[in-house]
Amino acid sequence: MINKELLSPSSVVVVGGSEDIYKPGGAVLRNLLQSPFEGPVYVVNPKADRVQGIEAHHSVEELPQVGCAIIVVAAKFCLHTVEVLAREKGTRAFVILSAGFSEENHEGAELERKIVEIIDSVGGSLIGPNCTGFLTGAYNASFTSPVPTLDPRGIDLVSGSGATAIFIVDNGIRKGLKFNSVWSVGNSAQIGVEEALEHLDETFDPATSSRIKLLYVESIGKPEKFLRHARSLVAKGCRLAAIKSGSSEAGGRAASSHTGALASPDVAVEALFRKAGIVRCSGREELMTMAGIFGYPELRGNRIAIITHAGGPAVMLTDALSNGGMQVPHISGDKAAELLGKLFAGSSVGNPIDFLATGTAEQLGEIIDACNRDFDDIDGMAVIFGSPGLAPVGDAYDVIAEKIKTSPKPIFPIFPSYLWVQKEVEEFVARGGSFFPDEVIFGSTLTKIYNTPRPATDARVPAVDAARIRRVVDAAENGYLAPAQIHELLDAAGIARSREGVAATEAECLETARKIGYPLVMKVVGPVHKSDVGGVVLGVNDDETLVREFRRMIVIPETTAILLAQQLSGTEVFIGAKREGGFGHVVMCGLGGIFIEALKDVQTGLAPLSTDDAGAMIRRLRSYKIIQGVRGQKPVNEARFAEAVSRVSALVQVAPEIFEMDLNPLLGNPDDVVAVDARIRIEKTN
Repeated sequence: MINKELLSPSSVVVVGGSEDIYKPGGAVLRNLLQSPFEGPVYVVNPKADRVQGIEAHHSVEELPQVGCAIIVVAAKFCLHTVEVLAREKGTRAFVILSAGFSEENHEGAELERKIVEIIDSVGGSLIGPNCTGFLTGAYNASFTSPVPTLDPRGIDLVSGSGATAIFIVDNGIRKGLKFNSVWSVGNSAQIGVEEALEHLDETFDPATSSRIKLLYVESIGKPEKFLRHARSLVAKGCRLAAIKSGSSEAGGRAASSHTGALASPDVAVEALFRKAGIVRCSGREELMTMAGIFGYPELRGNRIAIITHAGGPAVMLTDALSNGGMQVPHISGDKAAELLGKLFAGSSVGNPIDFLATGTAEQLGEIIDACNRDFDDIDGMAVIFGSPGLAPVGDAYDVIAEKIKTSPKPIFPIFPSYLWVQKEVEEFVARGGSFFPDEVIFGSTLTKIYNTPRPATDARVPAVDAARIRRVVDAAENGYLAPAQIHELLDAAGIARSREGVAATEAECLETARKIGYPLVMKVVGPVHKSDVGGVVLGVNDDETLVREFRRMIVIPETTAILLAQQLSGTEVFIGAKREGGFGHVVMCGLGGIFIEALKDVQTGLAPLSTDDAGAMIRRLRSYKIIQGVRGQKPVNEARFAEAVSRVSALVQVAPEIFEMDLNPLLGNPDDVVAVDARIRIEKTN
């Protein structure tokens, strides 16, 4: 799909090129002519004989054979243009900047479909339509400005929004960042974010390719492809960060279970990113801060020395790092005293290392050298340096630039001031440096990188009885399974459950109680939220109580029977699963019972999940200390909890017809984790 003519064309035509560089047709032609492209350039303009110094053709029919077409004409003319170019002119790459297609109406979508059909039929590549263009080291097929400095080791940016791509590039240029390619995929009619990732993965060369990939996505239509290539790139040493917009679903969906209320497409995206090792960003500023950090050597630990001549920013950075789980370790001892002796009176070296507004460039260099040489409990340095406006400080920026190149530990330069030192900062950037203007954004972004796990390996899940599972699911109708069917599935998946039975009459109730044994829990079968209707009774210890409660509960509206289960003790935990379109199943875990609604403290992962994956989810819970056991409370057996999560993921892999599944609660104690209530909803599709 992505061919040579798109990446490095033999010749290019701008259909709709004009003299007016303030319109897309003129701007894209200007950018193309100013780019490194050295092949033939053609222009189609029905009203001009020459455009920006190039002889113009009045129609596409007049063109010679041409490899790549940049199309900037009204949508209604695009189909004919593409057909002539593809069928008669040998064109195999198309960048359609024009709008008015699927983003607008049904007619536009049909026009877009026909264009893709033609391009596919000749093995062509299409970027767009409705995009700002495509930029590589070979040529510039975009109409936007400013044009970034291109570097093979710079950023590969893939964006579903042209305007967002422009703003990201502009932000990066100001910070000294360089780019390798910019993909504005627009409507993604043929090539979308997933296809761009696939190309970057399959053509990756560890000796020459960029290792920084940034994404702006509004939808993920092919999650499996996205995950496969993103995870592969990270495994090859690349660092990926992404913005996924559209995370707040208006109003939320009506849900019939705790899992349904907690699961959403955005939860699936979060799980997908975590599984791939992608760092998720909330906005452009954070994304570009992420890119800046990616451009420096990777931290080998989480211990940071903060070097500054400004106390306030250092305190705020300390807070940001500490709140995110990183360390700003105290520095003391003989070496610290020796360093302090080289600084002006009033300086401090405890970390933050404050060498005052009057500190010199030489002292700054001494501090950096000491952090490299003398302090083993430091993994990296954040240097906050802004001019106090007292005297020229260009030598300090020179020191920072030189130390960054030679330091064995990463140095992150934070430059809070600009107007007084604009010349010095611009010279720092011109020497190849990039910087961070805000210490808090830098600190919170660094912690987000630190807390993003490496990509999950291919999950090895516990064995389940697949044939037994399929028998139950194949025989089931759409809707909620009966208790007996649920028991069969849990047993087939190897998920421990309490002894229980269902009774529709008093006689059945007494017989079931004798089989299970007291004490018992009684629950209505039918109503969704049993506690809300008085449909749960604990601690039933004798026949008299059993019969009395049966008679009360069986008449509760929507009740079809009464479930009897052995009463167990332990901490209530929760496991759920929800099918999310092409993402497959999102699996969740957390505290159970009423706490799931009160705290909403759940962790998610995409099935399949190994027991190691599940264990990591459990440890990320804010309530993890409760799982471990606090204030004399007995802990939950983490290994059995993680195994149950993994087994749920295996169950939904075998039975994708499971639309929604709740195990709430399971009771966890030091010995086991046992499901005491479950709901499973089947939704078979055509």
